[in-house]
Amino acid sequence: MDCLFCKIKDKEIPSEIIYEDETVMAFLDIHPTVDAHTLIIPKKHVTDITQLDQETLYHMKEVALIVNEKITKELKTTGVTFSMNYLEAQEIKHVHLHVLPDLQKHKKPKYTVEEIYQKLK
Repeated sequence: MDCLFCKIKDKEIPSEIIYEDETVMAFLDIHPTVDAHTLIIPKKHVTDITQLDQETLYHMKEVALIVNEKITKELKTTGVTFSMNYLEAQEIKHVHLHVLPDLQKHKKPKYTVEEIYQKLK
C-alpha cells in the first residue's frame, strides 16, 4: 500500500508522534497551518469517514480531547477547531482528524514543528 499515513503509522517515515495507542496515532502535521496542528489517524487503513466504525470514530474524538488538553496546557491556547475532510477535500485518502488550536487567532505558525514537539512529548 502506498499510503503516506500508513507509512507514518508503520514508522517507515519519521514523524513527531504526540499520542499513540493500539487504535490510533496522533502526530504533528509537517506543514502546519497553525501552531500544534495535529493529525489523528486510525491505525487501520480506512479511506474515508463513511467506512470508519463508530467505536474508532468515538475514540478519535476522545484522543482529540486529550491532545487538545495537552496543547492548551503547554501552549496556553484558548480555542480549538476539530476538522475532518471528505471526498475531494481529503488530500490524503486515509481518515484523519485535524486538531487546529486557536485557528482564528493565529493565521500562521510562530513555532517550528520541532519546537512544538519538544513542548508536547
